[in-house]
Order: sequence, then structure tokens, then C-alpha cells
Amino acid sequence: MRLQAFILTLLLSFALQSNATPGCQPEELFDHAPKAPDDLSRLLEKAKEGNPEAQFRIGLAYEISLGVPRDYVQAASWYKKAADSGNPGAQNNLGGLYSRGLGVPQNYNEAFRWYTRAAAEGHPAAQNNLGFMYAEGRGVSPSDETAVFWYRKAAAKGYAGAETNLGVMYSTGRGVPLDTEQAIKWYRKATNSGYAPAEFELGQMHFHGTGVPQNFPEAIKWFRRAAEHGSAAAQTQLGFAYSQGRGVAQDYVQAERWYRLAAANGSAEAQHNLAVILARVHGSEPGAPVEAESIPASKSQNLSVPDEDLPVRRFSLFGRER
Repeated sequence: MRLQAFILTLLLSFALQSNATPGCQPEELFDHAPKAPDDLSRLLEKAKEGNPEAQFRIGLAYEISLGVPRDYVQAASWYKKAADSGNPGAQNNLGGLYSRGLGVPQNYNEAFRWYTRAAAEGHPAAQNNLGFMYAEGRGVSPSDETAVFWYRKAAAKGYAGAETNLGVMYSTGRGVPLDTEQAIKWYRKATNSGYAPAEFELGQMHFHGTGVPQNFPEAIKWFRRAAEHGSAAAQTQLGFAYSQGRGVAQDYVQAERWYRLAAANGSAEAQHNLAVILARVHGSEPGAPVEAESIPASKSQNLSVPDEDLPVRRFSLFGRER
């Protein structure tokens, strides 16, 4: 299969966004840590000769800066060439650029069209993305039932993002009956892939006793796993747990450490909580700017989630430091 020849496929994974229910905004992930092409000039030659796989890989290189400066316009151009030739990875990624308005004008109708083409080819990320479009009503009339249909197709292929999204749907009763046991089942399936959002959701369920007995140590276990996989939300929650002494011994040094990591990942909630912690422990002004701790290279190289896209959610996420 064409996509199996390339582990560099850029996948977009979506879960539902809501102020009252669990979910997350779009996140990017990779099947494996991407690497720059061994011979970029040769790959570019093949792309110019009309090879769809080479065109796709050149587009990917431009989108995420693999051996070349990031250039979304160039990425969209090369994806379009490959997508017109039927490359489902390029179709999916082109849909992602239209959805986010990167290199092309934001256009949900175009995003929906390209996701649909790739999903019809059995591309699991596109099937998951198509489910998200139906769930959010972007480029199409909203339909939770149709969203679940596409999530199931992607989940049947073991796609962790879709497994997590099914957990979200079951935990909120959207498109399916409310069923926390099913939600936990799908979250656990996704954690087999080390998928941070699913690990985080399991932690939240145990932290708040949602569908399971409240169990702070179990929650901390899942938060720690998600945090180690790059989840800013989990890092923030660990900071709060250490600050409050929930599931761990109260430790402001550890709280500050996790808040700094999350702040470096773009978490506004962590920025707020860090400022409060610094004022409480070190006597700094609550409104003073704080310097975020940089993430060790071993962690940052394999982030599965861009942290700015995983927002703090009112449903289960932390109390704010006061």
C-alpha cells in the first residue's frame, strides 16, 4: 500500500471541543518521529518528474521543516500535485492545511472535500478527520452519528486518535448512548499506542471519579505517562496535584517544575498557575512574567501533541491556583 511505504505520513487527529464536555482541539501527530529525506535533491527531482510519493514527501518536508525551511505555500502546492494523482496521504494533509488556513485560505468545504477523498481510500487519519468535521459541522451539516461512523472505521485500523474520539463520544453521549465503560475501553485501546490524549482522559476519569471510583494514585499514573509523551494538559495537572497534595505528597518544587514544562508547551493555565506558585513560594508578584522551563530534547523530539492545541477544559481539568 502506498502509505505503508512512508512512515513520514503527517496525520491529523481530532477530538471534540467543548466547554462543558471532555474533548480537545485538532492535534498533529506522526506515526513515527519524522526524519529529513536522505537525498532531498534527488527526491525533488523525482517530484518534479511527477512521482506522487515524492511530491507528497516534498510537501511534508516543507510543512514541518524537514531539511528545508518551513513553507506552507510550497507544502500546499506539492500536496496538491500528489493529491490530484490520488495519493491519500497528500489528500489528507492538504485537507489539514485548508482546515487550518496554512499556505491556502482557510476553507472548511475544501478541507471536507479532501478528507472525504482520502477517507474513501481507507486512510485512517482522514477517516478520523472526517468524523471530526461531522462532529463539529465544519464544511458539512453536523451529525454525531456520522462522526461516530467514521471514527469507528479509523479505530478498526487501530488509529489511536479515533479510538480516543470514540471514548469522548461515549463519555458525553454524542452519537451513541452515554456509556463510561465503553469510554474507558476505547481510551485504554488508545493508550496501547502511548497516545497522550487518551492517557490524559483516563487520568481525568480517575481523578474526578467519572465512571470509576475516584483514585488519585491511578490518576497520577496516567497523568505522568501523558506528560512524558508531551501533553501540556497532563503536565499542568501534575503541577496542580503536587501543589494540592492529591495522589502525591505536596511538593511545591515539583509543582513548579511541571508548571514550567507545561508553560513551555504553551499552556495558558500553567502560566497562570506558575505565577501563583511563584508568588506563594518565592514572594514574587502574582502578575509578574514567568520564565518557562525548556523541555529536554529527548522529550521534545517525540512530542505527539502540539501543546497549544490541547486547551484547558472546564469539564475535568484542574482547579486554578488561587
